[in-house]
Amino acid sequence: MTSALMPTYARLPVAFQKGEGAWLWDGEGRRYLDALAGIAVCNLGHAHPALTKALCHQAGQLWHTSNLYRIELQERLATRLAALSAMDNVFFCNSGAEANEAAIKLARAYGHSRGIGQPHIVVMEGSFHGRTLATLTATGNPRIKQGFEPLVPGFIQVPYDDLAAVEKLSERDDIVAVLVEPVQGEGGIRVPAANYLPGLRALCDRRGWLLMLDEVQTGIGRCGRWFAHQHWDIVPDVMTLAKALGNGFPIGACLARGPASQVLTAGTHGSTFGGNPLACRVALEVLQTIESEDLLTHCDRLGQEIRTALRERLDAHPLVREVRGLGLMLGIELTEPCGDLVGKALKQGLLINVTAGSVIRLLPPLILDHRQAQQLVETLVELIQEFSP
Repeated sequence: MTSALMPTYARLPVAFQKGEGAWLWDGEGRRYLDALAGIAVCNLGHAHPALTKALCHQAGQLWHTSNLYRIELQERLATRLAALSAMDNVFFCNSGAEANEAAIKLARAYGHSRGIGQPHIVVMEGSFHGRTLATLTATGNPRIKQGFEPLVPGFIQVPYDDLAAVEKLSERDDIVAVLVEPVQGEGGIRVPAANYLPGLRALCDRRGWLLMLDEVQTGIGRCGRWFAHQHWDIVPDVMTLAKALGNGFPIGACLARGPASQVLTAGTHGSTFGGNPLACRVALEVLQTIESEDLLTHCDRLGQEIRTALRERLDAHPLVREVRGLGLMLGIELTEPCGDLVGKALKQGLLINVTAGSVIRLLPPLILDHRQAQQLVETLVELIQEFSP
């Protein structure tokens, strides 16, 4: 069938009709174990009854009024997120790219308030922050920038997990912020050294820069804490969220604290749909369900179990370079490009992803149980053992 869709995706030959928990079914009734969760979105799996109930109830009450008026559910959600993160306030939008756009605007306004006419933000090689012009520029992947020049000025790119590279910039007087993912997702599930994020925090404190953490993929429990940076016992000045916050219902957030929380004032930024009652009701239920089902602890433990099992089974494999990750954000790096494994896994009823060319990315829902985890490991090990580049 000819599609009227713009060909912006190389879609796999499957269309899902139903989901429940960690499972998806196609139109022919075939079942698939979802180890991708809509790219770290459906942390509570598919058709979670608590979310379905909350969504349906709110849909029968009120969908949208606009931010011209108070929205009580938005205020409740902001209060809850601020309490979980030790941040002061929240701006709501609809996606991770929008949340990062808000952070970039905030950083520039912060710089102008300090008398910096051309403020610059330090960003990282291998990063991904979105596909709008500003977030695309901030992203450390040259390939996806091609054809969209001229890009947005005001960014300085350095290697990820290289504290010395950022420290070399410390004498510049035009830098206002550092934007970084606590764990790189699209860049290959790269977990930084133990001193990296604390070192960035100390450097930003010393220079008066904002430490801005993109937790769009790592946040809302994905890494076994509410937010990945909590593994390093630091607090950012700005943090962005989206993806799992709505478990598939579009919502994004830009959180700030301290001086950063006072930068964006009435008329400086906005969103038509951001933080509408429907989105906020779903997000509140997401947070409540993660807490009530103790999924942070489950995610942390199950992620360790899966990494251990994969390492034991693949340690001697000549094509496997490393198994790494944090919580249920897992990566298996091979020595060769392995994009073909996505289609092979699909035929075996398993949904995975390959990023950075040679890294198998696993982002299963936090509600994955031990039996499903074992099936994931068994299927994946078999596929890798049979793989021939």
